[in-house]
Amino acid sequence: MQNRPLPAPVLYAHNTLMYLRRHRRTVDGATYEYWTLVESRRTASGPRQHTVATLGKLPGLDEQVRSSWDTIDDLLEGRTPARQIELSGQAPASEPLWREVNVRGVRVERVREFGQMYLALSLWRRLGLHTLLNELIPPGREEVCWERTACLLTIARFCAQASELGIAERWYQRTALEDLLGVSWEKINDDRLYRGLDVLHEHKEQLTQHLLKRYQSWFGVGFEFLIYDVTSTFFEGQALGNTKAARGYSRDHRPDCKQVCIGLVVSPEGLPLAYEVFAGNRNDVTTVEEIITVMEEKYGQAKRIWVMDRGMVSQENIDCLRERNAQYIVGTPKAQLRQFEKELLEEKDWKQVRPEVEVKLLAHPDGKGKEQFVLCRSQARREKEKAMLARQEDRLWQKLLEIHQSLEKRPAAAALIERRVGRWLGRYPAADKLFEVEVLLNEGQQACGLSVACVVDRKQWAAQAQGAYLLRTNCTEQDPAKVWEWYLQLQQAEAAFRCAKSDLSLRPIFHHKTERVAAHILVCFLSLALWRTLEMWMRGKGLGTCARQLVGEIATIKSLDIVLPVKTAEAESELRLRTVARPERMVAELLQRLDLHLPEQSRVVQNAIENVVQKTGV
Repeated sequence: MQNRPLPAPVLYAHNTLMYLRRHRRTVDGATYEYWTLVESRRTASGPRQHTVATLGKLPGLDEQVRSSWDTIDDLLEGRTPARQIELSGQAPASEPLWREVNVRGVRVERVREFGQMYLALSLWRRLGLHTLLNELIPPGREEVCWERTACLLTIARFCAQASELGIAERWYQRTALEDLLGVSWEKINDDRLYRGLDVLHEHKEQLTQHLLKRYQSWFGVGFEFLIYDVTSTFFEGQALGNTKAARGYSRDHRPDCKQVCIGLVVSPEGLPLAYEVFAGNRNDVTTVEEIITVMEEKYGQAKRIWVMDRGMVSQENIDCLRERNAQYIVGTPKAQLRQFEKELLEEKDWKQVRPEVEVKLLAHPDGKGKEQFVLCRSQARREKEKAMLARQEDRLWQKLLEIHQSLEKRPAAAALIERRVGRWLGRYPAADKLFEVEVLLNEGQQACGLSVACVVDRKQWAAQAQGAYLLRTNCTEQDPAKVWEWYLQLQQAEAAFRCAKSDLSLRPIFHHKTERVAAHILVCFLSLALWRTLEMWMRGKGLGTCARQLVGEIATIKSLDIVLPVKTAEAESELRLRTVARPERMVAELLQRLDLHLPEQSRVVQNAIENVVQKTGV
């Protein structure tokens, strides 16, 4: 029988192509196999390959792990299942169980989604959230403990379930959470889930502080840098009675809906640390002092470097950071670039940090030495901005030409045409600065045409400034490349927002009460913590950084009941075995890399009415 080569384990990354290269070496007659993790990057000189790591052969991939449903706790938390000593003289569960089966009557029932729920529950348990909530919320008269309700809400959000009603009526019955949590589907209803939201929201501060400690112990994450950004999410409905729901600048392109704003603080690795919910019409720049105060109350006034985009910049915020002896790296408005026009045009003192990115360190014009600037220019960004401006300029010119030709045929009221021109100028703000438009009047004081002039010096400056941007900092670092790299960590906050909105279905919000909306966002925050923890887990195991595709692969694992018609000396009956389908080879390798083991042994269900396994311990 010929050995077939194994497929390379799948690796996922956002911006680069990564793959595994297989190697074989023969030493003293023995053949050894290993893999090299290779990253392929596109450069100006062509594609280049970089070896990231060398990986040995996965040990034990083909070994049968004798784990059962009774050892779920150990499997979820990464412990080796303890072996049960049989004192009754009966055969252990791993011994063969022989029955006479009618193979023509074998059937499969109760197919359930297993893999994604199992992965999310494993993250929940390894972060220790079950232990924390059981300590914070003592048991009462509730039939389902609040920790399991909070766990269910977070796992459902991890699986992108949009509403509690959908969870209770449809989704829960399609999953294997009945077996994993030990809670039958009859006990899951929307009222219980809503009450679970209310109970969970009371422990927001303890949850965020616990996650911080867990990040440090698991990944060794430091918090010298704090990345802060703001996003918004909109309501489905009028959100009556919500004190924070308001119409404002919508990042979701839904200005017709009320919204709330969310300020999120993340680590440089993208792990969520804290958040605050603001009114939907709150300006970003007004949230900075509040979020800084919150972080200092939690973690003290240690010197940290705050990284924020240009929407957060104001002199009041800069003064606030200085008063607290905090360091900062912030983007600046595009208009501030004009005062460094000379330095931008000079070709000296530039340092290349990437094939198409250059940076230059500049002193503050006031000469006091308290601040410095980093001037950056990117060729790729220059080409993008150039194309965007050309498109806006062309479209705006065509609209103004249409208005002019229409007025030549039929004059109109001057006030009406001024509003019409202003509306089109506002639609293309980048091109608006390049034109000066005047409405021409006839003898009857009606608009009869337009006079459009192109401002040459503005157009020249726009061409020179394309692809350039300016960073402002009070850090004493003299290497502009390092400051630029630190600022680039702001992408982690943006990636967290994309993940929350796209992968975890943060939007829209169906709740209306202020407290219930805050609880909904807390559940989204916890599920985001699971998701970003998974990415860190993958990175540590050499599996890339894109959790979306890995979750999709693991989601192919199902649990099912195999019904066997059996015959004994006494009578004919049915034997129901609850089992987890064996994953494909590639998925098995992913699980092996994560040290995540599935229950291998089938469980005998005594009768068809029994639908859940014994409750897992805590």
